[in-house]
Amino acid sequence: MASISQTEFSNVPDQFGRFGDFGGRFVPETLTHALNQLETEYNKSKDDPEFVAELNSLWADFVGRPSPLYFAKRLTEKVGGAQIWMKREDTNHTGAHKINNTLGQALLTLRMGKTRVICETGAGQHGVATATACARFGLPCVVYMGEEDVRRQAPNVRSIKLLGAEIRPVTSGSRTLRDAINEAMRDWMSSVNDTHYIIGSVVGPHPFPMIVRDFQSIIGQETITQSRAKFGRLPDTVIACVGGGSNAAGMFYPFVDFPEVELVGIEAGGLGSKPGQHASPLSFGQPGVLHGSFSYVMQDNDGQTCDVHSASAGLDYPGVGPEHSYWKDTGRVRYTDCQDGDALAGFYELARTEGILPALESSHAISAAMKIAAEKSPDEIVVVCLSGRGDKDAAEIERLQNEMAND
Repeated sequence: MASISQTEFSNVPDQFGRFGDFGGRFVPETLTHALNQLETEYNKSKDDPEFVAELNSLWADFVGRPSPLYFAKRLTEKVGGAQIWMKREDTNHTGAHKINNTLGQALLTLRMGKTRVICETGAGQHGVATATACARFGLPCVVYMGEEDVRRQAPNVRSIKLLGAEIRPVTSGSRTLRDAINEAMRDWMSSVNDTHYIIGSVVGPHPFPMIVRDFQSIIGQETITQSRAKFGRLPDTVIACVGGGSNAAGMFYPFVDFPEVELVGIEAGGLGSKPGQHASPLSFGQPGVLHGSFSYVMQDNDGQTCDVHSASAGLDYPGVGPEHSYWKDTGRVRYTDCQDGDALAGFYELARTEGILPALESSHAISAAMKIAAEKSPDEIVVVCLSGRGDKDAAEIERLQNEMAND
């Protein structure tokens, strides 16, 4: 866990957990003590050489970091334009970026003296990563997962169970990530004395958005070091998909104080721009409170959270991290969206030109990178955060392709 320079854009959150107008803590009093305890322990641990050394050792020896920065040569040739490079988080143990955060929070769990862990998961990667960290440290683990996501992410469900964690399918609401978080929050309120909730993204009440961002910032820190070694400079453009936004926050945060680097976040455009067809709160939402934090949220005229849609379970969320909301309003990051069909096309292009199966979430960023690179010159460099591997999505992609063929 390297030190992070604190300058203009990176000098957030403030002491109240605010990223400009966003963030904060909107929770029942039941959770206040646990959040204060977590904040205190994190602030002690991040400056403790023993904690930093243990986490760095786990990232290196258990996760396999640093992850590669890989030149997608054949994809670049096919697209034309700028060079396309991939930050390969799919090569991590458990197959995605999520393990960077769960190991850090598992260490905090032990330091706080908590004896049980709960988490939410959408695409299942955070569930697998949390179950893995808990198995590594001997902590019992309960994973809340929407019933619809249990269906479409069956390989990860099996892995979670094999790792010794308990899956609790959530049957309320849309039966996806939002509802899984709701149930995990309910559990936490009734078990807060002995349980730590390992949130998987840069969402939720302070200090979660800060903690998850900092643990995931190893992605961007490595990318800066690797870029300077390979290119002698920083990339021109950095792209990542955005659901709750943890892989993007981890990639973008170390770059935010380098204005020469363009940062582009790609939301889930789903089936179109109408309410309920997409999961793009930064593109179409309004500021509001969701899951204990103030950020952009998909909501109706009465302020109620809207149903959302994405082919990717990990992006199927009506809110976004408060720091992404801050970056949107300050203009530091440009946000756009990618529809389901384009994401599938990105999946197939990377698979068939590079022999890499990307996660459906990552495929949104790949599709956007292809379009952005095509408009740039060959001496420019585009880096994409390939946040996870796509083995988990193979059956769902086949189903979606058959469905589209029959329409």
